[in-house]
Amino acid sequence: MRVLFLVQGEGRGHLTQALSLAQILHMAGHEVIGAIVGVTAERSVPAFFAEKFTAPILPVFSPGLVYNAGTNALDPFKTTLLALKTMKPFWRSLQQVRDHIETERPDVVVNFYEMLGGMTYALLRPSVPMVCIAHQYMAFHPNFQRPKGQWFYEQAFKLNTRLTCFGAKELLALSFDAQADEPRERLRVVPPLLRQEVTELKPSFTTDFLLAYVTQPGLKVELQKAHQQHLMQKMDAFHADATGPDQVIDDTLTYHAIDGKRFLEFMARCKAIVTTAGFESVCEAAFLGKPVLMIPQPNHFEQACNAIDGQRAGVGVASDTFDLNKLSDFMLQYDTRLSERFRAWHARGYFLFLAALNRAVMPTGKPSGGFFRPRVRHLLRS
Repeated sequence: MRVLFLVQGEGRGHLTQALSLAQILHMAGHEVIGAIVGVTAERSVPAFFAEKFTAPILPVFSPGLVYNAGTNALDPFKTTLLALKTMKPFWRSLQQVRDHIETERPDVVVNFYEMLGGMTYALLRPSVPMVCIAHQYMAFHPNFQRPKGQWFYEQAFKLNTRLTCFGAKELLALSFDAQADEPRERLRVVPPLLRQEVTELKPSFTTDFLLAYVTQPGLKVELQKAHQQHLMQKMDAFHADATGPDQVIDDTLTYHAIDGKRFLEFMARCKAIVTTAGFESVCEAAFLGKPVLMIPQPNHFEQACNAIDGQRAGVGVASDTFDLNKLSDFMLQYDTRLSERFRAWHARGYFLFLAALNRAVMPTGKPSGGFFRPRVRHLLRS
């Protein structure tokens, strides 16, 4: 089977999932012939992906999300304005994606939450079947819990998610645990795709330090406040403002520059983790048996959902602040067998992903682009 990837280039999550699936396909004797990666003028293909992905990579312009520079909160209004401003170059990108698919002629296209994929299949209808993979597709599952009082953000999130998957044969929704499939949405629930570096780690449980991953400026201030309230608790924190690999603040607090490999090494040894509610990082912690304090980014509906769902699954506890007391209470009731169950669920992924791709290439008729297709085509051409 020849497989072509379409990958959202923003953040690490979808890119690492693509690397993980490429490993599965290689082990099964299939060929990943390349990846189309959505980029902007300010965001190129990340180096870690370019270095590890062994097939050709085609960068294609795709409108990105806009965050508030001060709070790092998602700004839906500015994100929408950006999308409207870039309609014409976006239309050219769709044509480029369609042409690349038809030239390369893969057996199946796998789309990792890139809007270029859904809109290309809605408007230009490539002849190659597409399968979409992302945790975000759990938004279409009836059992998926959502935060209250965020109607606007929920609708914006659902619309963006729907735009990524028009014309897909199946939606593979990555989940913390097994859930029933939802045939009406073409949705199948599958395990997380974890990078090989995580699955090869040997976790230890003999140390007493907390590990924090801080990207928001406001969360760094909260970290310092929490440290002052718990001076006896040793804590290592990775954040972008660290002045070096090991910036010692005092006897119990050390900052570290962002380093993916070192962070995983610390994760394997820590007793618990404080981080935002990104799906990938929480799954990595669950695989290693580490409790998590999940702090969603402001206005980030997806992370708010992740925190609620992660709490339901028992992998962590949700919080709006850097509340170490809440983490301590959760650790007292954390199920140490969770990691074993999570690993068993993760192991099923090899067969579930291959089965989905095999179903996609079977001749069962053309996928539908849906009612949205004609109107969007008219807007993009105008």
